[in-house]
Amino acid sequence: MYVGIEAGGTKFVCAVGTGPGDLRDVANFPTNTPEETLGRTRAFVAEHAAGLRGIGVASFGPVDLRPGSATYGYITSTPKPGWRDTDVLTPLREVADVPIGFDTDVNGAALGEARWGAAVDVGSCVYVTVGTGIGGGGLLGGQLIHGLLHPEMGHVPVARNPDDTFVGSCPFHGDCLEGLAAGPAIAERWGTPAQDLVGDELRRAVDIEADYLSQMAATITYILSPARLIFGGGVMHVDGLLDTMRSRLVDRLNAYLDVPEITEDVDSYVVRPVLGDHAGVLGAIALADRAATAPDPPSRPGFAQN
Repeated sequence: MYVGIEAGGTKFVCAVGTGPGDLRDVANFPTNTPEETLGRTRAFVAEHAAGLRGIGVASFGPVDLRPGSATYGYITSTPKPGWRDTDVLTPLREVADVPIGFDTDVNGAALGEARWGAAVDVGSCVYVTVGTGIGGGGLLGGQLIHGLLHPEMGHVPVARNPDDTFVGSCPFHGDCLEGLAAGPAIAERWGTPAQDLVGDELRRAVDIEADYLSQMAATITYILSPARLIFGGGVMHVDGLLDTMRSRLVDRLNAYLDVPEITEDVDSYVVRPVLGDHAGVLGAIALADRAATAPDPPSRPGFAQN
């Protein structure tokens, strides 16, 4: 039995189970202060500690995934008020002496979709979420993408759409991708949340959003060459956005990558998550399973599974 924890910037989702057909006692609560939110998470883990084999945490970031670091398992330079330099793992270790798999929420979702969802039939994928923020993670050659830290795909620079005068909302970079295309940026630009847009404003908003997201998709395709791109998050539910983004991506690549998955069937290259709203917590369960079944677990409590 595993506990999966999707530690999101808006809400936490905790669940007990082993996979999509076995999710029990799912708990959702808002991401308030670290003390309150991690306290509720700790209580959930403690309730299910008997017989627990492992814990997986798929967290919003940035997070410290470096095994030897003094702040391994921390949320670090996040713009979310009150959460900078927050130790996520220690409260869990205090109530359950089991392996802990720890990674970003998007890396976790990529792992979940590769194991049970939209990427089960391919060897590599990148998962992107577009919501309160924008983030991306991926699985290449069976390995989650780590390096100096972890991917921060939402903060790449993009060319400004000629019809967009919005200055950008990222507190670090202003008009990076997240600053121009995340949910709060859309709401600030148009004066209303993305899901409430209608008529000409909706058409214009989709045009601008698809431009920015297709730039991101092209960058990921050129650099990482994944076999599948999975786009999730609340913004992707905006009517017409996914189809417009796919079309823009094909135009942007301009047949330079002459592969049928893009030139003939882009609808199967850029897809929605099959696991839907459970992608994050199922990814966390997959992280827990990896941690618990690793052949040579390191001699430290918990680890980021590559």
